[in-house]
Amino acid sequence: MEVYVMETVTGAGGDWSAWQRSWDRQQEWYMPDREERLRVMLDMVEATVGPAPRVLDLACGTGTITDRLLTRFPDATSTGVDLDPALLAIAEGHFAADRRVTLVTADIADPEWRAKLPHESYDAVLTATALHWLRLGPLATLYGQLAGLVRDGGVLLNADRMIDNSTPRISAAERAHRHARMARAKEAGAVDWAEWWALAAQDPALAGPVAERFALFGEHADGETPSARWHAETLVSAGFAEARTVWSSPSDSLVLALK
Repeated sequence: MEVYVMETVTGAGGDWSAWQRSWDRQQEWYMPDREERLRVMLDMVEATVGPAPRVLDLACGTGTITDRLLTRFPDATSTGVDLDPALLAIAEGHFAADRRVTLVTADIADPEWRAKLPHESYDAVLTATALHWLRLGPLATLYGQLAGLVRDGGVLLNADRMIDNSTPRISAAERAHRHARMARAKEAGAVDWAEWWALAAQDPALAGPVAERFALFGEHADGETPSARWHAETLVSAGFAEARTVWSSPSDSLVLALK
């Protein structure tokens, strides 16, 4: 049985942890297997670089990956990078007392973005549901930059929508099933992307960052969703030793690249 709850999170000062949880619920409306992807991601971190990694949380948003990382691996540290002022405000509030977390405002499409990082190398680069807004050329360039940040023996993990255009009937069936499930969830009270942002704009602590966010990005970025095979091959071409899918659904995949 699917249950969807939208927490009451508006109010002066912002309840940052509640806002982070509400972001997770909104994202789960689109991706009900989101937590499973993150669990497998952290399994692979532990398998490749151990339980105390230095992590770069790329396009970190509210810090979902960092939150799961530090809960599972208390000795880990994380550098979260994003450009979205509203999502970063939530992350900054949520992790304000945690000295294991550093948050950086940077545009990963800027060739000089790495100069803002506090470290020159990382054990792991983790990212989820973020890089699909990049076009193929800039994404390939970014993978080359990340190959320079991951230490030898380190790992990159990207969980995102990755479409296999060689299987149109399977993709169509998955899409129809997903949309039907989302419609049922909406009737049960799920909050979608637009509604979540409208609620965020009503919180006095987030109204300014939300307005700034839409001035920067508009409604939604227009990127591309190449196949998992494309990601793996591009990562190897960018300088990683091996790359392959380690988890997948009909429409989403988690690709691991080992340096």
